[in-house]
Amino acid sequence: MNLMIVEDEIRLRTSLANNIAWEEHGIEVIGLAGRGYEALEMYRLKKPDIVLLDIHIPEMDGITLAREILAIDAMVKIIILSGHDNFSFAQSALEIGVMKYLLKPAGDTEILESVLDAAGQLRRQLDQLHNQAALQQKWRQQLPHLQNNFFRNWTSGKYTEWEIKKYSSELHIRLSADDQYAAVVLDMDPLPDDEMRFGCDDGPLLQFTLHSIVEEILEQENNVWVFTAPEGFTVLIFSSPQSEDAQYMMLHVNVTVAKLLSKVKECLKLTASAGICGDTCRLTQLHLTYAQAIRALQSRVIYGHNIAIPYREQKRSMAELSILPNLEKRFEIAVETGDEPQAGELLLQLWEHGLDKAETIDDVQEQVLYFSSMLTKVILQQGWRLKEVLGADFDYLYNHHQLATKEQIYSWLQRAVKQIMAHVQYQRQAVSNQIVKQILQMIEKELDTELTLHTVADRLFVNSSYLSRLFKQETGKTFSAYVLEHKMERAKQLLQQGAKVYDAAYGVGYRDVSYFTKVFRKYWGVTPGEVKQ
Repeated sequence: MNLMIVEDEIRLRTSLANNIAWEEHGIEVIGLAGRGYEALEMYRLKKPDIVLLDIHIPEMDGITLAREILAIDAMVKIIILSGHDNFSFAQSALEIGVMKYLLKPAGDTEILESVLDAAGQLRRQLDQLHNQAALQQKWRQQLPHLQNNFFRNWTSGKYTEWEIKKYSSELHIRLSADDQYAAVVLDMDPLPDDEMRFGCDDGPLLQFTLHSIVEEILEQENNVWVFTAPEGFTVLIFSSPQSEDAQYMMLHVNVTVAKLLSKVKECLKLTASAGICGDTCRLTQLHLTYAQAIRALQSRVIYGHNIAIPYREQKRSMAELSILPNLEKRFEIAVETGDEPQAGELLLQLWEHGLDKAETIDDVQEQVLYFSSMLTKVILQQGWRLKEVLGADFDYLYNHHQLATKEQIYSWLQRAVKQIMAHVQYQRQAVSNQIVKQILQMIEKELDTELTLHTVADRLFVNSSYLSRLFKQETGKTFSAYVLEHKMERAKQLLQQGAKVYDAAYGVGYRDVSYFTKVFRKYWGVTPGEVKQ
């Protein structure tokens, strides 16, 4: 409990604060005041639980001060010290709610006992208040909403570590600083053109239905939390002990999410997609992996719908992954994630709030410098060269005077954004090419084994649906068709070099010679023996 002492006599005030063993009894003196208005201001600032108050102080009497304090908080306990045995003073004090009226010179023991009695009364009142059935019922009703807000704030990076621990404990969410975490964002795909059951206005309903389906399917999972993001996305937070291999945890996440999307399609006859963070993180870094999941989800514009997309872009610094609620930061994120429509809209908003309102040449020049620095920052943050990205428009960064009209400036900005977007897509394609290159090397080295899409996906720690979509995008063929083609080419080559039929079969991963013969004949139109002859 906290105590404030109000006494105009310095010696007595100091004695009350220092000569009584307050801390040994769980009492902390948090304020000393000698005048009425000083005491009132101190109370408003520090909100002590108990006030020990002299009845005669400068600026206002103790009764008036007690009345002002009780008007602010009726639960505060006030003990008055008075040098006069005046019944009317005592009566007035008790009538307004003062707990006790002590006569000077009250001893240290009497004062301590009075303060401890006040603390005990206050604790009992608080216990009674918090144990009321109505309050508990209201808490239970509000808990899901409060938990959802907690997850929103956590994933946006608003909490420090101690706040995460404190609030999660209060809201009955079991988190551990020793665990690792991963974030997934799910969203309904745009409605197909031939959809007749739902329209554009049914978006919130479908988002709610998606959340309900996911929540029901994951109800028995102990290490997954489901909540709704402000944009309407359904967000999953996975956790596992730090001792578990992070790559296998991410494989589990990919597999689980792929199954969820399949169930959603079965239930709704509509598709949803998901963005999956690139790696696990610690308790205080969840906002970074959440940002990765958001950017991965936005990549469905490249990969199509009904797909779980793992984050595969190069890692950036914390500052680059931070999400701030202002137009410039939103513009940066839209550019970095390749969301061209959003970037264009935000560019227009920035334009309307700045350069479009410029009325003098000085205003225009300052605004052009602002936009130039913003574009420069976006490009350099990715580690790219300005001239490589902007091409011929690079010169305008240094020669603003060549932009003679607002229309020219805006056209330059639009072109610059499009060029940055093209570079983003190129970089993403390079990442995709690298993954496919790994797969092709794996096929080439292991053509004598029974390679499947699922075994390759597991080894690369991604889900098979994403891998299948990516492979076909890059090669123009399905994984199975590509593997079959190379197996048959290799088998034909072996046979022409004199290998026996069973050796050729074994050389391309077939252990059943008769089945190999059947597949070979279907592919080439002749038997292995005829090729050998």
